[in-house]
Amino acid sequence: MVMWWRRRSLRARLTLATSAGLAVALALAAVLLVNALRVSLIRGLDLSARQGAVEVAALINQNRLPSPVPVAPGTLTIQVLDASGRIINVSPGADRLVPMLPPAQAQAAARSGQARTLSGPPLGMPSLIRVVAVRAAGQQVVIAAVSYAEVRDSLATLVKVLAIGTPLLFALLALATWLLTGYTLRPIAALRRGAAEVTETGVPRDLPVPPARDEVRSLAVTLNDMLSRLAEAQQRQRDLVSDTAHELRSPIASIRAQLEVALDHPDGLDWAETARDVHADTLRLARLTEDLLLLARLDGQHLRRKPIDLAVVCEWAAARYATARVPVRVEAAGVCVVAGDQDALGRLLVNLLDNAVRHAASQVCVSVREEGGWAVLAVTDDGPGIPPEDAERVFGRFARLDDARDRDGEEGAGLGLAIVRSTAEAHGGSASLGDARPGLRATVRLPLS
Repeated sequence: MVMWWRRRSLRARLTLATSAGLAVALALAAVLLVNALRVSLIRGLDLSARQGAVEVAALINQNRLPSPVPVAPGTLTIQVLDASGRIINVSPGADRLVPMLPPAQAQAAARSGQARTLSGPPLGMPSLIRVVAVRAAGQQVVIAAVSYAEVRDSLATLVKVLAIGTPLLFALLALATWLLTGYTLRPIAALRRGAAEVTETGVPRDLPVPPARDEVRSLAVTLNDMLSRLAEAQQRQRDLVSDTAHELRSPIASIRAQLEVALDHPDGLDWAETARDVHADTLRLARLTEDLLLLARLDGQHLRRKPIDLAVVCEWAAARYATARVPVRVEAAGVCVVAGDQDALGRLLVNLLDNAVRHAASQVCVSVREEGGWAVLAVTDDGPGIPPEDAERVFGRFARLDDARDRDGEEGAGLGLAIVRSTAEAHGGSASLGDARPGLRATVRLPLS
């Protein structure tokens, strides 16, 4: 049963569940309606019988009761019992020998005021009857009976109507539920068709957003945001592949050309110089490959996180530049622990220091401090700096500047700062460039551990 239920569509399950609830509700409503009508009709019968008995008792109290007791034919059956329980007066057609209630029961019914349901045939009356008793002067008791046939016929008519109308109403409500559920799920069907088109074409595009501000609209907006991010990631991947191919083409072409010349003119070639040039191009390829692998690792969030003291990392990185053309100074306010990958954070700092040492005029300063729950790492040089409008562009992959920052002719792949930002973001932080006046300040913010 569970497997059968799970195989049904969402529309079918919603319709079946709603229909089951409607069936139970309609059945309970029908039962309550029949019982409410029965109680109301019986109360009306009892009131009619009691009113007739009270009128007869009033005539007895006034000593004005004629014989037979005057009642409308077919409405009430009246018997008047004396103190000994004998019938002394009746309505037309009533039994003069057998009382409808035994004297003791008649006295008890008169005292309690409760009506009773009796079988009519033993008393010479059709079907069931409702009987009430009222006291009169001289310890007399007036017994009034009214036929139950009207109530029975009314209830039978109602039951027939409900037996026909309830299934029809249930069928209409179930059909309305099916149609309404289909209309409600129509935006989801549109989302499914849009997703199928995206799957078929492989090109992310916006899915249709329904106008109603409901959960389906929120789902569509969320999916569109996801597809937009996927499209951006796909475009970045295409750009990366294109830029990587362009970067790899130059050193590969250089190595090929030098080897072809060496093979064509083996006697007139300086093999040592050729080997050095090929080795330099090979190192360039190796650096580019390592940078690309690191970026792929950062994009995949494949990091081995553990507590790391950034002050220790700064001391270690600065020691690598002991023989650099400009001194590298470290300013650490104390222990500054973050949760991160030691190799990745070390590479981040080395990239910043490489850039700063290459362009500094006289010195480079590395500082680390705590600030509002963040570890702030800053690398400052006193070089020419960069224009403010290029402060974001240089973080792009394979981005290069054609200004004074590249004046020394050293050619890089343009991945250093891209690795810095990717590493910072992979650790939940950020990276930015600012004017140090003079020079450039690179700032990395990482959450404290």
